[in-house]
Amino acid sequence: MGRKMVAMAAAGALLLLSFGIIGVVSDASNHRYKPEDPVPLYANKVGPFHNPSETYRYFDLPFCSPEPVKDKLEALGEVLNGDRLVDAPYKLDFRVDYESKSICKKQLTKKDVAKFRSAVDKDYYFQMYYDDLPVWGFIGKVDKEKNDPSEYKYFLYRHILFELVYNNDRVIEINVHADTNSMVDITEDRDIEVEFMYSVKWKETDIPFEKRMEKYSQTSSMPHHLEIHWFSIINSCVTVLLLTGFLATILMRVLKNDFVKYAHDEEASDDQEETGWKYVHGDVFRFPKNKSLLAASLGSGTQLFILTIFVFVLALVGVFYPYNRGALFTALVVIYALTSGIAGYTATSFYHQLEGTNWVRNLLLTGFLFCGPLFLTFCFLNTVAIAYNSTAALPFGTIVVIVLIWALVTSPLLILGGIAGKNSKPEFQAPCRTTKYPREIPPLPWYRKTVPQMAMAGFLPFSAIYIELYYIFASVWGHKIYTIYSILFVVFIILLIVTAFITVAMTYFQLAAEDHEWWWRAFLCGGSTGLFIYAYCFYYYHARSDMSGFMQTSFFFGYMACICYGFFLMLGTIGFRSSLLFVRHIYRSIKCE
Repeated sequence: MGRKMVAMAAAGALLLLSFGIIGVVSDASNHRYKPEDPVPLYANKVGPFHNPSETYRYFDLPFCSPEPVKDKLEALGEVLNGDRLVDAPYKLDFRVDYESKSICKKQLTKKDVAKFRSAVDKDYYFQMYYDDLPVWGFIGKVDKEKNDPSEYKYFLYRHILFELVYNNDRVIEINVHADTNSMVDITEDRDIEVEFMYSVKWKETDIPFEKRMEKYSQTSSMPHHLEIHWFSIINSCVTVLLLTGFLATILMRVLKNDFVKYAHDEEASDDQEETGWKYVHGDVFRFPKNKSLLAASLGSGTQLFILTIFVFVLALVGVFYPYNRGALFTALVVIYALTSGIAGYTATSFYHQLEGTNWVRNLLLTGFLFCGPLFLTFCFLNTVAIAYNSTAALPFGTIVVIVLIWALVTSPLLILGGIAGKNSKPEFQAPCRTTKYPREIPPLPWYRKTVPQMAMAGFLPFSAIYIELYYIFASVWGHKIYTIYSILFVVFIILLIVTAFITVAMTYFQLAAEDHEWWWRAFLCGGSTGLFIYAYCFYYYHARSDMSGFMQTSFFFGYMACICYGFFLMLGTIGFRSSLLFVRHIYRSIKCE
């Protein structure tokens, strides 16, 4: 345990150091400007508004582009987020107003017009960053024909209005509007000449620079949103407290009666036949089948749990403020690499407790148990993104960087953790001796089988987080901004508590039915909430979102499968550890010969 704590402390120190080194840095280092100073403006990407994963480079559409187009050097997290920043064609010097300034006159061919019309039809939006402030706008609009409502006309915005706000020598806010009086009809395929223009208007404010990002936080923190959020958390808390309290009371009463009954039986007659969970005391600590896989699952689940805790810590201290480009993805990659030693130590240590001998194979299984499916999913989805020529496709250089991180950081730490776990020589603490031959498990009704038990065990934890899931999905797979991490952390704690309680209850009922093969059942029941979350994905996709198309559908269900698999491993570990503590406690409390 001491070594594990040292490893976690070292990982935390390295994590904080890494964020100090690879944090997002602005081009204008101090964000201070003098009048007429150039302020960095980058065009990022375009794409269908309802398909957040389907994004393309800004100049994939035939806008006026500078020659040559200069790409901005981006951090790892920005690339993983699909950002591809380039110099924008607009010149927005500090505190300089422009009235209808022309960018260029461009001759659009029929092919260009068709491309713009297709983009307008799919509700394409663009995203830019001005002094690290995000800004969005649509590229056009669709109107119904006045004479024939079944026919549509497509218009391209050619004049953009920038409204900029400053405080002394700093940029505070940027807004973009399209001039609806200056549009180009692109309904028909024809060659046309379009003059792209923009206007700039500056105004002063007293909002301090430190609070300029609060504008984006407030969009998710409006009173009605907060009210629904607090209703969600209160509803979850009340439900959980009532159900877990009710369950804990029943379980404690039943256990108390069991302890009294078994103590009375021991005093009355040592030859009296045992019944219930005491009857299987000679088999309950018999090591399970596929113990190498179980140990690897516990190792991966423990790593993902530590990863989640570290991410919550960073979120609560304000690292993931709105539009801190790529910070979350950078955190996930760095923390996962640095915590791989915990997975190796946990897996091999528990594997040796189960008297396993092939620890090298166990370590390899641990390393690929989560990364393997994630890598295969990534290969497929990256291929799809390449076929679509989307910015969601990772460049070759980024893939090389990730492979190097895995080869030079993740794998060595995993091996070191495995060696430490192997040399720790732990012993499995079993309060009862295991008999030579296992007892036969009596026939069980259908509702005591594995799948129905998983369904019952996963429903209660899922019901505790159901309302909050919508806000998470709307943020990850939409354009909402999630900033109230304290509420999310409370919901996460509730999820852990309910998972532990319900898995312990299911384990008790299983042992009371004289079924001693509880090891895998406890892990599967604990992790079953991940399956409920994945089932919710189908509901969200069809009922709560407007996502469409093969690429977006593939990304949604592909990456959500990996996330839900991670939840399965993490919550399965929580359930198993809780059940193991419970089983050890009850069998330590009675006399077993």
